[in-house]
Amino acid sequence: MLRERIVRFAASRLSGGVADGAADDIAQEVLLVLHEKYPALDRVEDLLPLSIEIARFKILAARRKTIRRGENTQVSVDDLPLAGGDPGPLEQAVRRQRLEQLEGALKDLGDRCREIFRLKLQGLSFIDIQKQLNVGSINTLYTWDFRCRKELRERLGQDWDRK
Repeated sequence: MLRERIVRFAASRLSGGVADGAADDIAQEVLLVLHEKYPALDRVEDLLPLSIEIARFKILAARRKTIRRGENTQVSVDDLPLAGGDPGPLEQAVRRQRLEQLEGALKDLGDRCREIFRLKLQGLSFIDIQKQLNVGSINTLYTWDFRCRKELRERLGQDWDRK
């Protein structure tokens, strides 16, 4: 009976959706204080005003703790907008510039190099590229690919690898 009264008092003073759980916790703490500090009191008429006063102090202490921690001004994580995964304007500009530089360098390459790069970008293996280009030896294709990549790197400049 005493516990229920303490819970109702605490719930009436607490705000928010956590009032029920917090009211139960406060009632439990009040009962512990009564048991430890006031074992001589056994009548409800004596315990009720004392328990309400203790509950009031516990509620005030909980509010001070909440304010001190800043929990009263916190925003729910669910309410915050997610950070966009899109690249920023600077990154977009750098990417566009590099793409233009790469396109320009590819246009300056010979027909065979452009065709090898086109087929590689389509996801073809070296064996499939060998068949497409009618190359007799796979090693010849490897050599052409090496020379084409080397020429492309030279046209792009040394700064390309560091970006």
